[in-house]
Order: sequence, then structure tokens, then C-alpha cells
Amino acid sequence: MIPRYSRPDMAAIWSPQTRFRIWFEIEAHAADAMAELGMIPKAAAKKIWAKGKVAQFDIDRIDEIERETKHDVIAFLTHLAEIVGPEARFVHQGMTSSDVLDTCLNVQLVRAADRLIADLDALNAALERRAREYKYTPTIGRSHGIHAEPTTFGLKLAVAYAEFHRAKARLVAARAEVATCAISGAVGTFAQVDPRVEAHVAKQMGLKVEPISTQIIPRDRHAMYFATLGVVAASIERLATEVRHLQRTEVLEAEEFFSAGQKGSSAMPHKRNPVLSENLVGLARLVRAYVTPALEDVALWHERDISHSSVERMIGPDATVTLDFALARLAGVIDKLVVYPDNMRTNLDRLGGLVHSQRVLLALTQKGVAREDAYRLVQRNAMKVWDGGGDFLALLRADKDVRKHLSDKELAANFDLDFHFRHVDTIFRRVFGKA
Repeated sequence: MIPRYSRPDMAAIWSPQTRFRIWFEIEAHAADAMAELGMIPKAAAKKIWAKGKVAQFDIDRIDEIERETKHDVIAFLTHLAEIVGPEARFVHQGMTSSDVLDTCLNVQLVRAADRLIADLDALNAALERRAREYKYTPTIGRSHGIHAEPTTFGLKLAVAYAEFHRAKARLVAARAEVATCAISGAVGTFAQVDPRVEAHVAKQMGLKVEPISTQIIPRDRHAMYFATLGVVAASIERLATEVRHLQRTEVLEAEEFFSAGQKGSSAMPHKRNPVLSENLVGLARLVRAYVTPALEDVALWHERDISHSSVERMIGPDATVTLDFALARLAGVIDKLVVYPDNMRTNLDRLGGLVHSQRVLLALTQKGVAREDAYRLVQRNAMKVWDGGGDFLALLRADKDVRKHLSDKELAANFDLDFHFRHVDTIFRRVFGKA
């Protein structure tokens, strides 16, 4: 997590002050529940809240204590005792460090998910606006990077919208998966802490009770969460790669906005490079790289070990902060994307009508020609055009074997571009809920 690729609100979720504030709230809510159950004095619970809720935790002091204790939660509790006073002896009754650490991590992941969901909403708002703007703008569809059949630029963007709509649904599910709380004590048996304490803390922290924990919250939940982030990152890369291809000089159907005073190269003043999209591809690689260690964290020893701890201290902030930045950057790329409909039409017409070959093939079969024979007739004319031999429609009109079955008028009808866009409204209704 570095400032260059961080946005303040997401980074703040992972700041030491936020982490210690969440730790305090978990401990204080637990104290409230224990007080109601008669486990600790009610006056002590009130004192813990009164002192702790106004405290600004001294990060340097906690670090100083940890250097001696070699234990982060104990260091925090020692510092909290300095703030609260004698009543601090009632803090952390029957609890274990994982109760605090795991519940805190899940609170942070839930808050991060909320921001990422908002990011996806903003991205999809930009995608829908631009998709509608270019709903019927003809462009060439490509398979294997080669011209295939006509589509519209609006449909290209609608595909991305649908993909990120699915991403949002997955992220909502991942948020729910990880939104659990465990206050179950050593090895998760509740031997030293009442399950009602856990229920109270979960409610106050906006979480669900973990049905069964083994001193830790099961890490398959976290694996699913980070895997979801990885899939979102893959979708970011797919769209960013599309932009990069469309900006190539030989294509130039769309390009990133190039602001006044911006420079593309230190050596070549003419350059306008897709640097934002390239950056997004790199950031996506990083987020996806965090999926494997999250999966490997699932297999912990017995009821608890801490091999996952170092991993999560890194990937928790890094994956969420990076993805937050990437989604916001991608929304900006789409919002300001410069589109060249004339270049799209030029590229569409580049192969002299070959993009209509399937329609001619099907028209011949409808006239009774065997598909294999029809394919051969169409392909032999198409390959002449491919090799620079002229106009596809003109060649078909001059082919006596084709003319046996299709008239000039029938051939020309198969070169109608609008034919390919008859169902654009239907697709838009499926994607956006309205045409």
C-alpha cells in the first residue's frame, strides 16, 4: 500500500488508529455484555467506555510496549490500561487475541467491501452512460483479433457493464461471507466467556455470529473474499486491455483522454500512450497475486496457528486499497474515453464487405445449396478480397455459380449493416432493464 495508488478513505480503514479504535470497541462492547451478565461490575464497563471512547491511542507507545512484549494485542491492552486505569482489569475477560484480531479484520473487510461496491456503482454509471451514447455506433467485432462481424460500440460497453454488475453481486456475497464475529475464547469452546457476549459484540459491530470457530474464524471465508477481489481485478484488466487495443495507431477507434499539458514520452513529443490502462493491467496483476496466499491460509494447524497473520496484514490493506484505486481510475478512463466513430466505420469497411460473408453463406443454404458447397463458393471469393483482389459484393455478382442462386438484389440485401443491429434494444433491455 503506497500513497501513489491509495485513496484516503480506503487507506484510513487500515490505519493503525482505526485498527486500535476497532479493537477498543470490540473490548468495550464485550465488557458491556459481561456487565449485563454479572461477570464484571457495570461501573467498570461504563468507565472503560468513558475513558476509551475519547482517547487518541498513542501508536508510538503501543509500538514501544510491543517491542518488549512481542505481542501486539497485549501491547494494546497495556496501553489501554494506562488510559482506563484500574477498571482495565475487567477488559478482555475470558477472551483470546484472535477474538479481537479476527473480528477486527472482518470489520475492516466489510468496510472495504462497502467502498468497493460503491466504486463498482460509479464505474457502471459511467459504462451505462457511454453505452447509451454509442448504442448504435457501428464498429467491427473481432475474434482472434481478426475482423469478424459488425457490432456496436455501445454493445462493447454493455458487455463490460454486465460483467461489473456480476462483480458487484459477487462482492456483496463476499461481504456477507466475511461479516462474522468470534468471541469464543481459547480453542473456540466458550469455556471462559459466555456465547451471549459474542452475540452482543456481533450485533454492535454489524456482524453475524460465527457458528463455530476454533479460536479463529475459518479462513475459507477470507479465501472467498480475496478470490472475489481477484475476479474483479481480472475484469478490470479485460476492459483496460480492450482500451489499449483500441488505442493502437493502426486501430485508433478510441483512446484515453489526453489533457492539456500532458506529455506521453520524454523522447518523442508526438506520443499519446494508454498509460492509465497499462497501469490498470499492472494493478490487476497485484490484486490477483493475493488470491493464492489467501487460499493457502485456509489450511491452518489444528485449532489455531498464526501463519495466516503475516499474510493478512499485507493482503488486507494492499488488495482492497489497490482495487479501490483501480476501480476509480477505470471509471475515469471510461468517463473521459475519446471515441472515434469515423475510424470505426473506416475499419469496418476495410475488408471490402467480407464482414457480411456469413449472411451470404446462409442465403445460399436457404436457396437449397449444401452448406459445404455454399461455404466453398463464399470462401473462394472472400480469399480474393483478403489478398487485395477487390470488392466482395462485386466478386459475388461476377461469380456465375453464386448467381445461379442469388440475384443482384438478393446479394445486395445481405450487405445491409443495420441487419446486425436489429436486436440491440433487446440486449440493452436485458443488461440495463430498459432499451
